[in-house]
Amino acid sequence: MRGFIPSKLYIPFTYKMMIPYLVLVLLTDVLIGYISYTMLIQSRTEMAETNIRTALKQTRNNIQYQMDEIQRMSNTLFTSITFQNALQNRGEPLEVMLKMRDDMIPQMKAPLQLYGNKIRLAVYTVNDKMLEVPGDNMSTPINRSDYYVLSSQSIENSEWYKSILSLNKNNLWLQIDTDSQLDNISHFRKLVDSSGISSVIGYVRVTARFDELLGNFDTFPIEQGISLRLIDVAAGTNMYTRGAPDEQIYKGSYLSVREEIPGTNFVIETLVPYAYLNKDASRMQKVIGTVCLISFLVMACIGYLVARLSGKKMKRIVTLVRSFQEGNFHKRIGFSGNDEFVHIADSFNQMATSIQGLIENVYVQGIQKKQAELDVLQAQISPHFLYNTLSTIGSLANLGEVQKVTKMIKELSKFYRLTLNGGQVYITIGNELEQVESYLEIQKVKYADAFKVYYDIDPEIIHIPIIKLILQPFVENIFKHAWFGETIAIRITGKRLGDRIELKVIDNGIGMRPETVQKMLSNTIHLDRYGLKNVEERIKLRYGKDFGIHIASYYGAGTTVQIILPIENTEIRENEEQLS
Repeated sequence: MRGFIPSKLYIPFTYKMMIPYLVLVLLTDVLIGYISYTMLIQSRTEMAETNIRTALKQTRNNIQYQMDEIQRMSNTLFTSITFQNALQNRGEPLEVMLKMRDDMIPQMKAPLQLYGNKIRLAVYTVNDKMLEVPGDNMSTPINRSDYYVLSSQSIENSEWYKSILSLNKNNLWLQIDTDSQLDNISHFRKLVDSSGISSVIGYVRVTARFDELLGNFDTFPIEQGISLRLIDVAAGTNMYTRGAPDEQIYKGSYLSVREEIPGTNFVIETLVPYAYLNKDASRMQKVIGTVCLISFLVMACIGYLVARLSGKKMKRIVTLVRSFQEGNFHKRIGFSGNDEFVHIADSFNQMATSIQGLIENVYVQGIQKKQAELDVLQAQISPHFLYNTLSTIGSLANLGEVQKVTKMIKELSKFYRLTLNGGQVYITIGNELEQVESYLEIQKVKYADAFKVYYDIDPEIIHIPIIKLILQPFVENIFKHAWFGETIAIRITGKRLGDRIELKVIDNGIGMRPETVQKMLSNTIHLDRYGLKNVEERIKLRYGKDFGIHIASYYGAGTTVQIILPIENTEIRENEEQLS
């Protein structure tokens, strides 16, 4: 039966990683596409709405301007003494005709010539001696500017005249007579004798067309469902409509924009269907969908190529591991470039060489006791910084903070590259400071720049070699123990004092009480396992008891750590002499 049990399907790890990679790419494309589509639709809608609102304001300004012109026209007749005298003249017919010809008709014709649109100017006189000047039939559309002089008796029995008298108001804008059928509007006012009697001597009626008052309709594409109308808010009536929509169809699916006409009860309203505002949505959706699909396919192809190339290298590494299992340590891997696979290959090659050496020589050459002690002390570096940093990177990755993740990984890699230092114990002060800077860059991401760092390093000492990892532990202790407020300042100084080097790490943190500092200096309490004790013992083992660490602190004001090192290094000089 064992022969019928199928073996597990072998799928290279790089191809397995393709699945979450493609899912991530797909989700990213969908999210970006959705956000782009939403933003484009919103932008187009806002732009269209802004254009409609701007056009409506221009229309309101246009009708207000023309209504003001008509108002000024009637004001001229109302305040003209010459016009009033001619209107009240009761002399002989010839005298009345001459008065009309010289004093009335010119004042009526002049504004008609100056006003740009076609209007009708009618004067209804209560003077039965006044001659009538009939114009075009008022029940027909206005095709030219015209003026009338008519008897008030011709309108006394009309319903609209009676309703105006009942209102007991003057200077009105309303639709009277045939205005509603012809889409016109009239300005109606009384003419009063200014001699002091204040009796009504007539009425002025100026009639204009709505389409000319409202101006150009090109900005309101009626054929696409947009409508424009003028509403009398006080009466609750719709006075004029252009391109009226079927409100049963558009109910709740259009944008209503209104503008009040100052000094009147009128409101201009435009109804814009949302279908018009979103008319390009379908086309944009197709374009964005196509772009996202192409992006997904391109990323999938790139992922496949990367997986295939990486798979080949992984396969060679697996082959080498299997040869090691078989006891063959003579094979080597050679990858070109400078990436993780090259480092893995180099590590395998070095491991193979080391194993061969161990097999050939069972015992490794003895190491000096001093070096062993130094290595043991240096190996005490706490992994908490690495664990915390990796945890922070994981949290930032879950939040999608790609730039911060990249920055932290870059600085973490730089930090440990300088820490390892190619296996060398000594490092220049410049590189030591660079390692501290990498550590602080990582902390800046974690603490959001809540601290400031200042450097005051003498350029003369930058290239002097010292043992590595003597500054960073003190900087780390500041974050662990000294920080108690919202911010903290750190200062790192370095200068030459004769044949010695003085390095200082200064902070304005919480500091320590004098008895605590005294106990630390006398070694009666255990210092931080990754920090003071480690650095102090390494310095004394390398340079002797004349060198080390001094601490000065004031509780509530901060701490200063002074590190004294020699400039001359006997061990390095001896190594250089041996190499030469």
